[in-house]
Amino acid sequence: MNTNVTYPRDANTPVSHLPFSPAVRVGDLILVSGQASVDATGKIVPDTFEGEFRRSIENMRAVLQAAGCDLHDVVQTRNYVRDPANVARYNELYREYFSAPFPARTTITNCLPPTLQYEVECVAVAR
Repeated sequence: MNTNVTYPRDANTPVSHLPFSPAVRVGDLILVSGQASVDATGKIVPDTFEGEFRRSIENMRAVLQAAGCDLHDVVQTRNYVRDPANVARYNELYREYFSAPFPARTTITNCLPPTLQYEVECVAVAR
């Protein structure tokens, strides 16, 4: 294993039963895997679009904090919105968590299974 690569996590890092690491640190870059509306045990928590968005972002924040970062360290996000009808609300909610100059961003719609309305992943730069 490359000693420049670490896998930060702590007791607050959301659990997944799927084969991936929540975050990988390579030098000063923190790569965060997709975070969805799951509880502390990794169980999907269905909610309104807004509820799933907020829970996903807060899960991403927890992963970032385990790596010594926060949302203001994010330089890129990739966002997955199941229903294109939610894109306007997604943009409103996104502005509550990120402000100008915004991270680079990609948004893909019509891409999630029926069990999820939103998922997010990011790249951050460690302080």
